[in-house]
Amino acid sequence: MTDEKGKDLVIPRRNVGIFAHVDAGKTTTTEHLLFHSGRIRALGSVDSGTAQTDSMDVERERGISVRSATTTFTWKDTSINLVDTPGHVDFLSEVERSLRVMDGAILIVSAVEGVQSQTEMIWHALQSLKIPTLLYVNKMDRVGADAERVLRDIEKQLTGMAVPIYAPLGAEVTFRGVASVFQEGVPAPGFDLATAVEKLSELDEHLLASYIEGVPIPALEAKAALQRYARQGLAYPLLVGASSKGLGIEELMEAILDYLPGPSGSAEQPLSAVVFKVERDKTMGRMAYVRLYEGAIRNRDTVLNATRGVEEKVTQIRKIDGRRAEDIGFVAAGDIAAVCGLTQVRIGDVLGRPDAVPPAPRLAVPLLTVQVHAESDAQYPALVAALQELTDEDPLLDLQWLQEERELHVKVMGAIQLEILTSLLASRFGLHAKFDQPSVIYKETPSQAGEGFIAYTMPKPCWAILRFRIEPGAPGSGLVYTSQVRADQLLAQYQSEVERRVPEALQQGLLGWEVTDLKVTLTFGEHHVWHTHPLDFAVATPMGLMQGLAQTGTTLLEPMLQVRITVPEAYGGKVLSDLVQMRASFDPPQLSGDRFVVEGRLPVATSLDYPVKLSAMSGGRGVITSSFGGYQPSPPDVHAERRRRGVNPLDQSKYILAVRKALST
Repeated sequence: MTDEKGKDLVIPRRNVGIFAHVDAGKTTTTEHLLFHSGRIRALGSVDSGTAQTDSMDVERERGISVRSATTTFTWKDTSINLVDTPGHVDFLSEVERSLRVMDGAILIVSAVEGVQSQTEMIWHALQSLKIPTLLYVNKMDRVGADAERVLRDIEKQLTGMAVPIYAPLGAEVTFRGVASVFQEGVPAPGFDLATAVEKLSELDEHLLASYIEGVPIPALEAKAALQRYARQGLAYPLLVGASSKGLGIEELMEAILDYLPGPSGSAEQPLSAVVFKVERDKTMGRMAYVRLYEGAIRNRDTVLNATRGVEEKVTQIRKIDGRRAEDIGFVAAGDIAAVCGLTQVRIGDVLGRPDAVPPAPRLAVPLLTVQVHAESDAQYPALVAALQELTDEDPLLDLQWLQEERELHVKVMGAIQLEILTSLLASRFGLHAKFDQPSVIYKETPSQAGEGFIAYTMPKPCWAILRFRIEPGAPGSGLVYTSQVRADQLLAQYQSEVERRVPEALQQGLLGWEVTDLKVTLTFGEHHVWHTHPLDFAVATPMGLMQGLAQTGTTLLEPMLQVRITVPEAYGGKVLSDLVQMRASFDPPQLSGDRFVVEGRLPVATSLDYPVKLSAMSGGRGVITSSFGGYQPSPPDVHAERRRRGVNPLDQSKYILAVRKALST
């Protein structure tokens, strides 16, 4: 927006993500924020499929959020960009991408279920990124709602610095609203000014001195201190409400302005922005959702995609509001918009300078792989194109099209995502694809240290000699590559080719799985002045690494889940028996009232159907929540080998012929 002189106006702004475990009420809360702010005239409903931010057919049909949705509303002259994220663990990648572009967050906790597994996972991600956060205890009107219990839950599992700023008036059917703790006479234990001051005194020396001396702290002083520490991400204002009835919503909007920071950055600086979402529009083609940290973009600007190394022209800049779109023509630092015309852009790409863009968190790890079949051979090209488009929108699908074998493979988080993919292919592309049963994604790691050597000197013309040292790495360390070879021994351009090919070469180990948690060091390299071509090193690198892995051997790694199981006490013994059979390791169980609670780690492979089994066993009263718990070595009796794609570089003669396109079929 500009004034009459053409100068860009600075509008107060907030960029806020709304996060929670599934069914805690994110989309309902978003709907009421839009309604109470005047952005929409009638309330939609998740259950009836009329929610503003559930724009996809499958979202309206299923009553769940599948993709993050960006909407905007204004409250007291402040523009608020709100991103409503999915709550189901199968769509954690959407949450991950949204976290990167937020200045503040609302983390919703159900007043009935309390802190759940995904609540904890998102909380730790918010903490690692130091994102200021409001805690909102929703569903205070439901049977079983208990704000005091949930506050204890939060203090135990999330943070001791949750500072209540509103107290509940009643609970369950008697819940009638909220009262500020900064006013006199709020009668809720733990939800009062004294509790707020006590917690804030841990951060503030002045408040601590007054608290110890028994000097009363004025409410306005306590609120000012909380505002200061909340915007630094050191204290977390806690609110209560019942979003479905609109109770606590206006207080939540006030808290967004009072306790969450606005974006920094200047429109006068060179552009620095990140793409966090990609969609395809029927008329405009590919739309890139962009968060600007510095600079500005106008219609018809040419912008540099620093990640791809290409420049592209912007054709239109849109504000997307659920199912509505508006051409705004201009977007500046601190704002979020959909940019059209960037045909080569991908999720995670940096536009302009990368230095102002924060790092991306890593939460989502697909643990299952599945083969996709077209309805007929003639439909495979269309199915490949459709899945490629969906992979552009969610890169973790990691589509693999093995053309010679006519096989399509994608990676998924779980069964719900498979159902959604099936529905999307049918409704959006008119394709009726069939998915095989998912199989677990294992990995490999070197069993010991060793060396790999390759002298690729025949058949001429070629010359590439390499020696690698291969060492096991720490769990979760991935691949660490270094070179000890000087540029006068092996030219920099050849070393760059080796470095680029190492990750590719490790996609299939001795057992066919990706090799991870290792350190690879190039210790020797040699080229020939006349005979060497850069692609010789692309051929030699996989052969040298596989020769080294054949010497070190590899250990199979299996994915693990961190789980929390809650069942009626009578089923506790059966759950423990099941955990032992599934090769789980677990902590001593606890009793919470008449509920049996156990936490532990169990292999994905042995527990794929356990949520269904647990529900059937407990008559629907058992609850299992899970999150990715890393990879660990499989027991000796577990064997999992994947059929290798292409020729094995260990068969060097055949491999060389294959890469030279000289292998007869």
